[in-house]
Amino acid sequence: MRFWIKPGETPASPAVRERVGKFSGGLGIVLNTLLAAAKITLGAVTGALSVLADGLNNLTDCGSNVVSLIGFKMSGKPADKEHPFGHQRAESVAALFIAMIVLALALELAIQAIEKIFAPTENDFNAALIAVLSASVAIKLLYFFLNRHWAKAVDSEVLRATAADSISDAVATFAVLTGLLVSHYTDVVLDGYMGVGVALFIGFTGFSILKETVSRLLGKAPDPQTLRSIAARIRTFAGVHGLHDLTVHSYGRNKLYATVHVEVDSHMSIMDAHDLADNIEKSFERDTDILLTVHIDPLVLDDPKINRLHDEVASIVRSVDERLSMHDFRVVGGVTHANLVFDVAVPFDCQLDDREILRRIRAGVALLDENLDVVARAERQNIGA
Repeated sequence: MRFWIKPGETPASPAVRERVGKFSGGLGIVLNTLLAAAKITLGAVTGALSVLADGLNNLTDCGSNVVSLIGFKMSGKPADKEHPFGHQRAESVAALFIAMIVLALALELAIQAIEKIFAPTENDFNAALIAVLSASVAIKLLYFFLNRHWAKAVDSEVLRATAADSISDAVATFAVLTGLLVSHYTDVVLDGYMGVGVALFIGFTGFSILKETVSRLLGKAPDPQTLRSIAARIRTFAGVHGLHDLTVHSYGRNKLYATVHVEVDSHMSIMDAHDLADNIEKSFERDTDILLTVHIDPLVLDDPKINRLHDEVASIVRSVDERLSMHDFRVVGGVTHANLVFDVAVPFDCQLDDREILRRIRAGVALLDENLDVVARAERQNIGA
């Protein structure tokens, strides 16, 4: 990776990612074009459908490399009027096109292979087939290791997809080679069956790439470690008593936008609270790839009654499900009763619906034997911070 990184850059720098992506795409175009030409020619001459299919697979890989190049070029463009968050999601769009190409090829190969199973034909076996297929396995394995290394170094979705496609190609070509050898030295004709196997393997790879890419485009939840690191950094600031409603949106490897509610003492002046929020936001902008927006929530910390009610209600909330948490707690007093106003954070995988959760909380508060009404709202969110 030192070859790609200039002074002052890191592997995560957009310029480095673009250089690596372009080189990977260019190398893939050259390798796949040569492999496709050799396999398609030999497959047509010898009548080996599985070899021809493997060559067509390399040809579509060449198209995928072109899409990858375009994706890296677009993702490196800066933000503009139409795209204020930048263009880094173009990389996910490129990976989506790669997945669609792979799936379309898998379907076409499966149809041809099934036809050959029911109408088998003998193939011309020669040393050139064995040499080309063996070289193809070695080249694809090398390309897989290169792209896997680069993908980890620069955290690239497209390079991960390319690496997955490369190892699939290597396994598929090895299966074709094995089938040709078995068919030649025995009376078992495996060409059609190997073609079906190649198609299924390619289809599985395409579906895996498609599933991961669509998940990212739909707004995949951030990993728990990201949430924990953000929360830990916020808690290092003096005056922060807690935080909640941490939300992170990804617009690419170097484009994370986050919002959070930070709890402070209600006696803190507006100017001091604003200064605290500014310092937190500037810290993230200076030292991380996260653009953070902070909302200040005041807490009453010196009222014994409110503190007691807070602890009692928090215990009731946890008794419904230990993963539930409460925030924005306040007591609105009246002559005959008091309203307990708060929000309840509920993990997405909690089996209880929101109405049942609030019903159980109200039932628990009723047992406190005080004139208390619950005005609460349940919020589904990732519980990680």
